[in-house]
Amino acid sequence: MDFYIRHTWDSLPVDHKPVKIRFSPGEDGLLMQVTAPFFNDPPAPAGPPGEPFPGLWDYEVVESFFLNSETEQYLEVEVCPYGQHLILLLNGKHNAFMQQLPLSFRANIEDSTWHGEALLPWRYFPQGINKMNSYAIHGSGAGRTYESLYPVPREDLQEGQGPDFHRLEYFQDFTLQSIMGEDWVQPESDLWDLARK
Repeated sequence: MDFYIRHTWDSLPVDHKPVKIRFSPGEDGLLMQVTAPFFNDPPAPAGPPGEPFPGLWDYEVVESFFLNSETEQYLEVEVCPYGQHLILLLNGKHNAFMQQLPLSFRANIEDSTWHGEALLPWRYFPQGINKMNSYAIHGSGAGRTYESLYPVPREDLQEGQGPDFHRLEYFQDFTLQSIMGEDWVQPESDLWDLARK
């Protein structure tokens, strides 16, 4: 299933080829494939490729959030063109109780495009995913650009408002069964058991 990020966070059209995110069945998880323009701005994070990098959202990054809107439990996945990644498990808006989990992720840059492939283990997902949103960020300083699959509608914007990717009310319908098949049953997660304790 393919998704294209065609707007900025505040519903303006992007001025480049849209970021493409594909979700498909993987081995014991959800396969997330990214094809995106490579801006090379800002420069690469200082951490080694293939490893978690805290604060990755300050770099060139593509993110997907998977939400259970009833419990407000959600998985945040961040990947970048240089191979670093960041996983956050959130129990309530902005409330990360676990992060920097390992991830099978590889990325490569070809001229002005980068490709990334991550396998998201089922244990990272909360039960009952029913909403999703995805984002892309690039640029530095005044040129920092925030893009959203499901942006804030123009009529909802407030004066002085900035981008906040945790505006859960703008996430839209999505189920893992739409990828895996209607009869698929999500495995239980030992990690999310910790959120209930």
